[in-house]
Amino acid sequence: MGLEENISNVVEMFPEVEQNQKVVIGIDGLSRAGKTTFVQSIERHMQEKKIPVCVFHIDDYIVERKSRYHTGHEAWYEYYYLQWDIKYLRKHLFERLKDTTELPLRTYDDRSDTQSIQTVNIPDTCLIIIEGVFLQRKEWRNYYDFMIYLDSPREKRFHRESNAARSDREKFEKRYWKAEDYYLETVSPLEQADIVIRN
Repeated sequence: MGLEENISNVVEMFPEVEQNQKVVIGIDGLSRAGKTTFVQSIERHMQEKKIPVCVFHIDDYIVERKSRYHTGHEAWYEYYYLQWDIKYLRKHLFERLKDTTELPLRTYDDRSDTQSIQTVNIPDTCLIIIEGVFLQRKEWRNYYDFMIYLDSPREKRFHRESNAARSDREKFEKRYWKAEDYYLETVSPLEQADIVIRN
């Protein structure tokens, strides 16, 4: 199934959002696989059906640079294990998604390289979408009701990067791609997902 397929075909596979129920959907995929665009399409479709949607972009919750660069670990390890506070997000995001309407979370600001608490309001009846990389890691996997994996070839994704980013291919090889390979080999996200969409 391609990304441009009728989005309603994908949404039909979701568990139904009943009154006073929250359904959690994961949109997993590696960098530049088209996740954000896909989420926007789902949002529009659900709005037409009058179903409230709450979106969490996992990159909004990364940690300060000092905690994920020059830590003494290999670059790929920093990206996979240290870019996010995995245990904090499990406790304060994933475990609380369905039992609260207000979720205070440490949110990252790239310009100031700081985190501050921002509260996300979640309606009682809601489709919750979590979008990002490495979503099916073992610490988070059990909190989704439905998982979509967007699969896109590495070189195709690389060419979607900015010219400035592409100029540092070594960083991709040592940091990003090595972490992606580790994720694919140890977690098997394509096999674990409910559906895989090629993009």
